[in-house]
Amino acid sequence: MSPLEMPYRLSRVGTVMVPEPGRAEEAEGVLNPASGYGPDGRLYLLPRIVAQGNYSRIGLVEVLLDEGVPVSVERRGIVLEPDEGWERGVDHGGVEDPRVTWLPDLGVHIMTYVAFGPLGPRLALATSKDLRTWTRHGPVLFRYEPDLKLDINLFPNKDAVFFPEPVPGPGGKQCWAMLHRPMWNLGWIRANERNVLPAGLDDPRPGIWISYVPVDEVGKDVSRLVRMSGHRLVALPQHPFEVTKIGAGPPPRRVPEGWLLLHHGVSGEIATPASFLPEQGLVYSAGAMILSVDDPGKVVARTSQPLMSPDNPEEQVGTVSNVVFPTCIEETSAGTFVFYGMADARIGVARLDRTD
Repeated sequence: MSPLEMPYRLSRVGTVMVPEPGRAEEAEGVLNPASGYGPDGRLYLLPRIVAQGNYSRIGLVEVLLDEGVPVSVERRGIVLEPDEGWERGVDHGGVEDPRVTWLPDLGVHIMTYVAFGPLGPRLALATSKDLRTWTRHGPVLFRYEPDLKLDINLFPNKDAVFFPEPVPGPGGKQCWAMLHRPMWNLGWIRANERNVLPAGLDDPRPGIWISYVPVDEVGKDVSRLVRMSGHRLVALPQHPFEVTKIGAGPPPRRVPEGWLLLHHGVSGEIATPASFLPEQGLVYSAGAMILSVDDPGKVVARTSQPLMSPDNPEEQVGTVSNVVFPTCIEETSAGTFVFYGMADARIGVARLDRTD
């Protein structure tokens, strides 16, 4: 497989969830869901639900299927509120953009989410056996790596997803691994301190990194998954549709070619680089990479053109214009479906198929 080949395509199916009139908690949108199958065998989404002032909660909705095709949802309540100190600031707060991976070896769903706390967006973990009741394990802690000459814990971070099974880590050791997207701009702390980069990196644009926890350090104690090490760069922006920044989409999916990672690529100029609030003028599209089975920190194939861009009104007009933001993949009897945020306001679904 050449570096530009990608034997997969996305095709739109429709919109499955929109804000319900009269629900104050949904005033600024429903978007960017996680997903999973519950103990009852039913498919659920865990959408980010945004109230006025960009105040986010995580909800639970059951996906309604028509001969296996997702067509709509039924609301089942809120499962995570910004209740902890690391999830709230003086005049803001939120639990945002959940991604959920089922870990069969540990018998739990693990959720990565963005805690919008006093120091901006930070990654945090929670686990559940039923998708309804979640146990927080706190913010992710990145071990200091002398070779990088900086502390990743000082930097905002988003777009984190776990691999569903152990993978080869540093030295070939079996590890649980997480992809994430640190951002090196520290202008939100001090105006004259814009970009502080890890040693060896000369590109300040946000890219995808990988960090690990050795399997033997975790055992059955899922709380140990917050302690990550072995941080490595996986990919930076490379093509025009992702020239500004990239970030992981749904959890990696094992395919014949390796690990399929759908990602979002962003083009356009960031007008206020120190802001963490939604910003107009950017275009978010969906792309894809194949990561190596032997070394999941290595990209072996990548799309040079997006698999899907904001081409219809529901993706072009909303809380933030021009956004296609894939966040979860699930199988049903009708095929493989990708759920994605549409203009930061509603949730769409697309079908994922092979092209060969």
